[in-house]
Amino acid sequence: MTGSASKGSSASKGGGLSKGSSLRDFQRSRVYDAEHLVHRIFDRSVEYPVIEVAGSHLTLPVERKFGSIEAVASYVEQVLALGWVRATWDRARRPVVVRERAGAGQAHYERAGSIMAVPGHRVGSGWALRELVILHELAHHLAESVEIAHGGAFVDRLLTLVDGVVGPEAALLLRVTMLDVGVVIG
Repeated sequence: MTGSASKGSSASKGGGLSKGSSLRDFQRSRVYDAEHLVHRIFDRSVEYPVIEVAGSHLTLPVERKFGSIEAVASYVEQVLALGWVRATWDRARRPVVVRERAGAGQAHYERAGSIMAVPGHRVGSGWALRELVILHELAHHLAESVEIAHGGAFVDRLLTLVDGVVGPEAALLLRVTMLDVGVVIG
């Protein structure tokens, strides 16, 4: 099993790995560091909707925030039902069970049972009830087989989801931030 991440970044418990797996999640902390920075940029996007990234001026799209676990579950169903998502990943046809996580410090995905566990407002501040965290967990779900939890294939899948669902500006920001901290993509 992979480890956990603290509040403000997302974590994956399953990510396709089983206990005793020899696949080492070598860039987990780098992925979380990049995501945490991007989350902070999106949190300030009301005041600063246009940012400069890699010499380009980007107008950030709106990142969806969710008021409940039920809203997250509905969103997950909608994303998995998108035609391009189903055409790209066979596992998009497999439903995801979304449940509230007892602890407030992390979100995670369990491959066995296709379960996404997300801290809600009851157990914390609701920090994980945001689109980028949910897409991170969905990227774990869409893995076709056992893989390094936050390896290059996962990152590529996450960037594809962010590009197609949130928008190319968000994907560019996330890609550049990941590359800046040394994340391997693909």
